[in-house]
Amino acid sequence: MVCVIAYLKAHTGKGDDVVALAAPLLEASRTEAGCISYDLYRKPAEPDTLVFVEHWKDRAAVDAHFAEPYLKAFQAAMADLLADVRIEVLHPEKIEVI
Repeated sequence: MVCVIAYLKAHTGKGDDVVALAAPLLEASRTEAGCISYDLYRKPAEPDTLVFVEHWKDRAAVDAHFAEPYLKAFQAAMADLLADVRIEVLHPEKIEVI
């Protein structure tokens, strides 16, 4: 199993916009063959800080997810809303930061 953790810091006041745009992404991602779980969390005290926590069957499933048109569309829509992004891919033997 591979875990992906994506940390998103929205520009001030834009957290709600990110959450709204993420709803279709969550729904579509959860139907992918290699998806075990796919969730979005929001810090209560910092509503513009969001974290995706994803569990995938293997790295090939992650790569397939990254190639999905709806993920690319979400990333494009987020370009003006996000101040910072950090993505970590956790394997049993290593951690990748992309």
